[in-house]
Amino acid sequence: MNKSSSTQDQDGQSAAQHIDAKIAALDDWRGETLARLRKIILEVGPEIIEEWKWDVPVWSCNGIICTGETYKAAVKMTFAKGASLEDPKGLFNSSLEGNVRRAIDVRAGEKIDEKALKALVRAAAELNASSAKKPARKTSK
Repeated sequence: MNKSSSTQDQDGQSAAQHIDAKIAALDDWRGETLARLRKIILEVGPEIIEEWKWDVPVWSCNGIICTGETYKAAVKMTFAKGASLEDPKGLFNSSLEGNVRRAIDVRAGEKIDEKALKALVRAAAELNASSAKKPARKTSK
């Protein structure tokens, strides 16, 4: 079900295995929340891949879509290009002051608007795809 980056780390583990282990190690609401967010992200489409970078789950499609960090009080989804995305449902509630990234902090007991989150993930993937297709700008000397 999970599509992971084809490379394995020095321990021979895939990104999916790292993420599975991370979720299992979080034996409280954070593990359940991270697992739920992961499922929602991967439901957006088969082109989304899982990666393991900086000791956190990363979901990519033509570039990073978002990361899934866990903290004591929240599970944080940081969208790499979040400031460039439309957020009509107001999901972004953290890192709002930056010029590039935006984040969603999900706290214990909070309901996740799956439809809005899928739309945000899809928009991030589309933004990455459109950026990947642009030719490099030539600089004059």
